[in-house]
Parts: sequence; structure tokens; C-alpha cells
Amino acid sequence: MNEKNKKPFVLAVVGPTASGKTWLGVELAKIYGGEVISADSMQIYKGMDIASAKPTEAEKQGIPHHLMDFLDRGESFSAADYVKLANEKIVDILSRGKLPIIVGGTGLYVDSLLENVQFSEGGSDEAYRAELCAFAKEQGNEALHARLAELDPEAAEGIHPNNLVRVVRAMEVCHVTGRKFSELKKESRTVESPYESLIIGLGYTDRQTLYDRINLRVDEMVKAGLVEEARALWQESGMKTAANAIGYKELIPYFEGETDLADCIATIKQETRRYAKRQLTWFRRNDRIEWIMLDGFDKKNEILEKCKKTIAKYKEM
Repeated sequence: MNEKNKKPFVLAVVGPTASGKTWLGVELAKIYGGEVISADSMQIYKGMDIASAKPTEAEKQGIPHHLMDFLDRGESFSAADYVKLANEKIVDILSRGKLPIIVGGTGLYVDSLLENVQFSEGGSDEAYRAELCAFAKEQGNEALHARLAELDPEAAEGIHPNNLVRVVRAMEVCHVTGRKFSELKKESRTVESPYESLIIGLGYTDRQTLYDRINLRVDEMVKAGLVEEARALWQESGMKTAANAIGYKELIPYFEGETDLADCIATIKQETRRYAKRQLTWFRRNDRIEWIMLDGFDKKNEILEKCKKTIAKYKEM
């Protein structure tokens, strides 16, 4: 970076599930003396190893990984919580002369951190949230979304009716603060980021290549014990908050004797592909991302060379 700019540098690797983010994050950490900070909303939970695709110790190759496997299942965890903890980790990593590398596919976490989103202290209203969820269950997501449109048309325009968590949160913020969610969201991005950041995005020109990788990964997860992991969680807790992870809830019909295993695995593959599509939609709105289309490379070392050139070019700016 230009010497006049004294902001600390943070690197990020983003992209859809099964695109190779974990591998690239580790390799870049080895090259640049970095440590990985996970930006995955399911890898934060303890014990959900296979479904959330946590890297094994062998895959980590000795590189420290932070904000992974630390939260009890059933506990809630917001983007604001993530930003607070991630900032603490960044300060710690920088203090030891290392490079913080944010790696993950939860776009809300990455954007909130690197854009220095200021979260409202408006609080929450669990009873109101429960009321909204019950309404959606009885009347449907579209009906609840219509209520949001009455409260805050601009917020409704930017949130899909089936994204129930965000619809409920937007309405809860309106209810608690007495202000529009969309107005607060704009105000949250008025404070400059304390970091200089480069975001590398991994993708595929041919979407089918990514889908084939997803299907293969699910097969590998099943071989690694996904069904057994999910069954243990189901028997223990009946699938609470953390078990909204793809790979768990789709197996419940099998555990309850309603559907055979092959159909459930096919559903997991389908839902994972849909999730990847949503991730790509999110990330492609960010024009700061430097995309690397992986099907344009034959070997992993070629991908690394492309990344090194991208980083070098950014630092020369």
C-alpha cells in the first residue's frame, strides 16, 4: 500500500460453498505469514463439524484458525457479535506481526466487518419476534413480507420474502426503535473502515462445475459420517438454532421414517446448490471483489500465482 496510508491491511477470501476457500486461505497464510479468521455462520458452533465443512487439523496445516468451533449449539449469534469478536482477533493477529485473513461464505459477516457497519443498540423484543414467526407459519412468508412492505417499503424491496430471518429482524428493528430499518442501515455505513482490505472471490464461469463440486462434497460428507452426526444432534436436541445448517434439517424425515436416505441426500445437494446461488448473488453486488474464475486454471499453483499477482498489484496502488 501507499506509505501515506497507515491503515492495517486485511485480506479476505470469499465465494460460494465448495469453491476452495479453505484451501486458498491456508495457502495464502503460509505465503504471507497469516492467520485465518473464519467468516462462516455455522462453523462457529461446537460439534457441527461435517455439515459445516470445518477444516480438519490436517487441512489447517498448522495455520491458526479463529472464530471457529467456540459457541454452544442453540445459542444465537448475530452479525454484530461477529464483528466485535473479529475486530478483537484482527487486533491480536496484527499485534503479533501476522496478516489477518478473513475466510468464509457468510457475506453479511464479511461486509459488516470490512465496511465497518455500525450496529444499532436498539435491542430486541423476543416476544414480538415469536409473534412474527408464528404469523409467518400460519399465514405464509409472503403475508409477513407484505406487512414489512407497509412498515418499510425500501427494506422490503431488498429482502426476499423467503428470507424469514431478515424479514423478522427488519420488522423487529422498526418495532423496537420506532424508525425504519432501511434508514438505520444507511446510517450504519457512515463511519470509515479502520482497515485497508483486499477481497479475493472464488467462482466458476461454468456454474455446472461448481454444482458438480457441491454434489461430490455432499457424497464425501455422507461417507465421513454426516448422517450419524445429524442423528446424534437430532436425538440430543431435536434440532435447535444451529441445526438450521444445510445437511441436518433435510435428514429429519429419514430419522422419522418418512423418507428414504437417498431422497434426503438428494435434497441436501439441491439445497446446497441453491445456497451457493444465493451466496454468489450476494457477493456479486460487491464491486470491490477481485474475482478469480477457477475453471480458467489447470493447477492449484496457477491459482496461487494469480492471487499473488492480485495482492501485489493492490499493494502498489
